[in-house]
Amino acid sequence: TSTSCAVDSIVLEVDYSLFDSVCHRGTITRIFEVFDTQGNIGGCAQAITVNYQQDYFVKFPDDVIVTVCTDSGLYGEPVLQNNGCADFDVSYTDEIFTIVPDACYKIERTWKIINHCQYDSLESLITVPNPTPNVVNNHANNLPGPIISRCGTAGVWSPTSVRINPTDPQPTNYCTFWSETSNGYAYKQIIKVIDGQAPSGTYTVPACNNQNWTSNNNALFWNEVYWWDNNLQQHDLCEEITELSFKGTDQCSGAAVNIEYLLFLDLDNDSVMETVVNSVNTGSAGLGWNNVLFNNLNTPNFSGGTPRQFDERPVPANQKMGFALEESVSGKEKTAHVRWNTLQDSSTYFSPELPHGTHRIKWFVTDGCGNNKEYEYTFTVKDCKAPTIACLPSLSVNIPQSGKVTFWPTDIIQYIEDNCTPADQIDISIRKCGAGTGFPLDGNGIPFADISFYCNELGSQCAEVWVKDKAGNTNYCEASILINDGSNVCSGDTLHGRVLTEQGEGVAYVDIEIDGSCNFCPPIFLSNSATDANGYFSISPNVPLASTFDLVPVRDDNPLNGVTTYDLVLISKHILALEYLDSPYKLISADANRSGSVTTFDIVEFRRLILGITTELSNNNSWRFVDSSFVFPNPQNPFQTSFPDTIQLDHPPYKFIGMKVGDVNLSGAPNAQSPATERFTGQVYLDLPDQKVQEGMELAIPLTASEILEGCQFTLETEGLEILSIQPGPDMQAEQFALFPAALTTAWETGGMAQFSLHVRVQHTGWLHDMLRISDRITTAEAYKPGHTAQEKQQISLRFDHQDGELVLYQNQPNPFEKRTNIKFYLPESSAATLKVMDGQGKTIWMQTGEYPQGINHIDLDLSAISAAGVLYYQLETATGRAVNKMIKL
Repeated sequence: TSTSCAVDSIVLEVDYSLFDSVCHRGTITRIFEVFDTQGNIGGCAQAITVNYQQDYFVKFPDDVIVTVCTDSGLYGEPVLQNNGCADFDVSYTDEIFTIVPDACYKIERTWKIINHCQYDSLESLITVPNPTPNVVNNHANNLPGPIISRCGTAGVWSPTSVRINPTDPQPTNYCTFWSETSNGYAYKQIIKVIDGQAPSGTYTVPACNNQNWTSNNNALFWNEVYWWDNNLQQHDLCEEITELSFKGTDQCSGAAVNIEYLLFLDLDNDSVMETVVNSVNTGSAGLGWNNVLFNNLNTPNFSGGTPRQFDERPVPANQKMGFALEESVSGKEKTAHVRWNTLQDSSTYFSPELPHGTHRIKWFVTDGCGNNKEYEYTFTVKDCKAPTIACLPSLSVNIPQSGKVTFWPTDIIQYIEDNCTPADQIDISIRKCGAGTGFPLDGNGIPFADISFYCNELGSQCAEVWVKDKAGNTNYCEASILINDGSNVCSGDTLHGRVLTEQGEGVAYVDIEIDGSCNFCPPIFLSNSATDANGYFSISPNVPLASTFDLVPVRDDNPLNGVTTYDLVLISKHILALEYLDSPYKLISADANRSGSVTTFDIVEFRRLILGITTELSNNNSWRFVDSSFVFPNPQNPFQTSFPDTIQLDHPPYKFIGMKVGDVNLSGAPNAQSPATERFTGQVYLDLPDQKVQEGMELAIPLTASEILEGCQFTLETEGLEILSIQPGPDMQAEQFALFPAALTTAWETGGMAQFSLHVRVQHTGWLHDMLRISDRITTAEAYKPGHTAQEKQQISLRFDHQDGELVLYQNQPNPFEKRTNIKFYLPESSAATLKVMDGQGKTIWMQTGEYPQGINHIDLDLSAISAAGVLYYQLETATGRAVNKMIKL
């Protein structure tokens, strides 16, 4: 038998423990083991040594003259070639110079390039010089960054050859700075910034949704005899901790921007910002601490005004608060805050507690090149917390003999408190649960003083008591009230009922009389005989009543309630069969003279009332009533049969439908809480020429509506003019006008073009625009466009066509006004003009300046944020003239 010596297998193991796999250098050991078929083992080891040789080139970044910065702030970086498997680290550090002759600032950016496969931290880097071969700063030849590479390298990576300094006799070949054993390279890139871009900023306007404006008033701040809150009528100003901040940055300067502020404060809540805090003049060098310069707005550099304290805390003077500016930096953004600090610790900051009112802040942000930008906004510091109110959980009461029980809020309230508004200034109102939403107000905007329950409301009832503070915050609580009839009042002779309009609204102020008689009856005593705000009535006579007695509703007040020329338009259309009145109740309302029909005589009667010729209807009350259970046999002609305007006492329930005579569009207010159903939706004009007139002269003044109308009504005031005659236009009639001392009234319902002429005698010299104006003094002013609904009406104003070369300031429209008004003026030539609004003391509360063209111009004023009311003055001033007029803000 023979034995084989053949190799059976070979095993290879590789050891990299002595090999740097990043730089690819060191020793690789390979171990071989050989096995034959008999199990014999043999082996050997092989060592492979790998040496590293660096051979990389560098192109350094060009110098840069920056006019538009980038978000990254990088303007080139080193580029490497032949870097192979090496581990490189490229970094830079900046040094900024703000005083340079040919830029606003300069960045010297030192780049460092190291190869960790070659780098020794104990050795220095090779410094590569920045070449400037041209003596002219910023010359294009001075900008390119050099290439360092092995001498003799050809092509795009050939080493740069250039004079390092303009005075060098020969160029320098930058291959002399290259070394295959280099520990690394350092190179200084020059970045000059010539920046024309303004910095930018962001801010948040303080408001209830981003501030915690719910804290209690701090009596130790802003509480001195010289402070005055015009809203609360007290010396202690309510305040809130207010966060005012601004974040600024710049494409070039990054967070190296300067931020300042001007804080304009209204410190007496009169809607005038009279005091300015300048962040430049805070601290020891300016305001100091516990000090503002009240009313320094119009003094040079805001350095005048009256010094006033605001911190009354019992602490040493060096612990009193003062205004300051706090800044912080995050990345490329700087944040500035309006703050308070103290002299004792000026580096600890607090958010300021600013008084209630509308204030304004102007932020100024400036970059390293002097570019700046301003950000300005107003903000209103106010109480955002609703008052706290608690009701008694439950009440129980027996209904009295009158059949009516009344509750006042004080019967139900357990307690009320508020963080700012004094208790005696909190508005309180009451209503039945589910009778409305929001703070309850009557039709005149007045809170309800009480609520009443009647016999038809026995059992558990619910009442809401509402509170509202001076900031308008509201809250309410509910109380359960058990109405009992312990004395069987409601099962006896007490009479209950209600008077409603055809729309279901309660009619208030209706006297409910009992008509009838019986033998040997004493005089009937009525404990209550008028409907309340919701139309309910309850009567407790002192004798038993039988079916021979009737309930008779009577109301005869304010005949013009809901009656306008638009009602005449609708009645006229009904008469002409153009558009019929669509209910029997409207037809009864249209019968002014109670003739049992609707004719032009009714229009004449209503028109005389609107024009102010008469003050009441000659043969009618201002309200009529119908038994609600009555069904008209012919609703298109309710006069065809008689209809019951009383109810016999044996026909319960006692309910009437009330009709305001003359109000066929149902715009009248049947009770104090009824909302207005009509609204102004636009504007129409009566156009007429304007001119200067002399005393004693006579002239004709034509007036023409600016568009086709269905009708209109107004009072035309004629101060300084005597009207000798009126010439109606083709679509108007003489009976549609009425003359009064210094006034003309118009009620025109026939439609078309409103056009008429006045023949007048001038009583004193002046301008027509000062002598004529539309008002509501006798007849309210309103107009009606075709196609508009019954609830829409137009304001009507005079529009003068100025014909002389003088500055003219017209009367504002509307006047009086509540929030908004329009001021018209005539400029003889295009120019700058300033319009000011001043209060009764001459203090400017609104101002606007602009460039305006020759001719008629308009400025819309929104003075809703201005608390001043009553007589205000407005002044228009140009380079060539000035005019002043007055207006009334409600």
